[in-house]
Amino acid sequence: MANPHAGEVEVVLDGVPVVAKLTLGALAELEAALGAGTLVDLVQRFEGGAVSSRDVLALVVAGLRGGGWRGTAADLLSAEIGGGALDAARIAAELLARAFGTGRG
Repeated sequence: MANPHAGEVEVVLDGVPVVAKLTLGALAELEAALGAGTLVDLVQRFEGGAVSSRDVLALVVAGLRGGGWRGTAADLLSAEIGGGALDAARIAAELLARAFGTGRG
């Protein structure tokens, strides 16, 4: 079970609950995965509603890896995320909110 006070968010992968968290290492992976731009740009895109599916995927992968998952983006492409794409976007937003205190989550 995820602890929101520790910045954790629960993700259901293929029917199994997994903890996601944006640790410093996960944030570094996220920056590398997104290439251009900063994490502040990413937060602003979420706040402005201009987030892409690539952003969501990168955030969920980084959060899962920060929570101890050893998969990759390619593994996530073939996994079923509980709640589908809409829930994945909610999870990504919650991860950002809990990591940066943006007031959501």
